[in-house]
Amino acid sequence: MDLSTLPALTVLSDYVTTAKLDDNTIIRINHPKATAAISLHGGHIISFKPVNQEDLIWMSKDAVYDNKTPLRGGIPICWPWFGRVAAPSHGFARNMAWTLVEHRESEAGVIISLGLTDDEQTREVWPHRFQLVLNVEISDTLTATLNVTNTDSAPWKFSGALHTYLNIGDINNMEVTGMGPTYIDGLQDGKVCQGGDTLALTDTIDRVYTEPSKEIVLHDNAFNRRLSVVNEGDNSAVLWTPWEAGAKSMGDMNDDGYLTMFCIESTLHAKTLESGQEVNPGDTYQLSTTLSVK
Repeated sequence: MDLSTLPALTVLSDYVTTAKLDDNTIIRINHPKATAAISLHGGHIISFKPVNQEDLIWMSKDAVYDNKTPLRGGIPICWPWFGRVAAPSHGFARNMAWTLVEHRESEAGVIISLGLTDDEQTREVWPHRFQLVLNVEISDTLTATLNVTNTDSAPWKFSGALHTYLNIGDINNMEVTGMGPTYIDGLQDGKVCQGGDTLALTDTIDRVYTEPSKEIVLHDNAFNRRLSVVNEGDNSAVLWTPWEAGAKSMGDMNDDGYLTMFCIESTLHAKTLESGQEVNPGDTYQLSTTLSVK
């Protein structure tokens, strides 16, 4: 995705501008170390390209930028729950208007901070007060940190994920290591299964790996690179691909999109809202993912 040709709406600094992609307002980062882009709709990272590298982030060619629809690809923020434990699926944060709180830059890189707070609309879905701040650090690496603060008068619980779609050369020529041996299989009604040390793909998978290593590595052989995913604050890692049939069933994914994407997600997994991560009033919980090329 080449966002450099879009005319600038505003110039915020030497390295940061805003632009319109259809109806979505995009924050663009153009730094000597990397380029990146973030949609204010959803607080959604849609590109991260270190110098002399292919993009690490995959976006669907059929993603809908109407400032209403959750984007297909990138790094959706699944919050205050992950999956279908409540409605809407994956929570509401990925479909809300975030605000630019702050931007900082130096020779080392750029930090973009986006914010989302509760309002009448969110409290109709989830009756709690909160403040979210997403810090996106762009340099040779990308670190996305979701700061979850309870601004209510009582504790509440949440689950969530940074649902990263990685851009790869060919899903038939890749493998993953570091995800751990034990996973909950979403295609077998949540059956707990044991897997090997290396994952290669021949069909769709939807797995919650419950004992991941600190670093999960995707060996992207077609692009001759290794993508490192280091997660913090998580209790599991979700690995997912829709494969061919799944891609064809999605209106916002191009039919061959599955060939060049794979999801490795920093996840706080919970089977129910009641079994999620508790946050006391005034406290902040952090969930993060760091992406880099090795």
